[in-house]
Amino acid sequence: MTIVSDAIRNGVDTGKMFATLDLIKAQPELAKFQFRATNRWIGGAHNRSTIKGFYAAGGEDTTRNGDFQLDAGEPAILLGADTGPNPAEYLLHALAACLTTSIVYVAAARKVELGSVESTLTGDMDVRGALGVDEEPRNGFERIHVSFRVTGNAPEEKLREVVERASQRSAVYDMVTNGVPVALQVAAG
Repeated sequence: MTIVSDAIRNGVDTGKMFATLDLIKAQPELAKFQFRATNRWIGGAHNRSTIKGFYAAGGEDTTRNGDFQLDAGEPAILLGADTGPNPAEYLLHALAACLTTSIVYVAAARKVELGSVESTLTGDMDVRGALGVDEEPRNGFERIHVSFRVTGNAPEEKLREVVERASQRSAVYDMVTNGVPVALQVAAG
């Protein structure tokens, strides 16, 4: 059930949302964030990431009471033991989650009450590249297909506009479609 009032729409406090946007416009230095994850190999294809601290709005965030632990692995066909989704599946999850959150925020800002937001993502991959058996295929996804079903109190065209605007604002969509530089550093011993 969606609660709607002048201040809350789709579970988003629009007053706080617009106040945050105004504050960041007035003080752009507050827009600098740094998110972090650490990862530890457990065995075989099994590894675990821990996420807790991050830098935001001019300082280290201290609001999280605990950390988030995410296990990753591979399916048996890729020599794993199904200890968690594989990293490519986590990428699909991150893309779906970021697009969905962006849709909710854009809809709230545009006074659209959402009924539901559902998505299906598929990533096509030729694993020969990642496995090193053929140099021709790329190591990652060749393409990703995202399909949304969105319902709400707005005409179909308005809901499509919300999704389009959300894709323009989604950080993970931007990273996936435009790439991001990655610097690798190794301490071996």
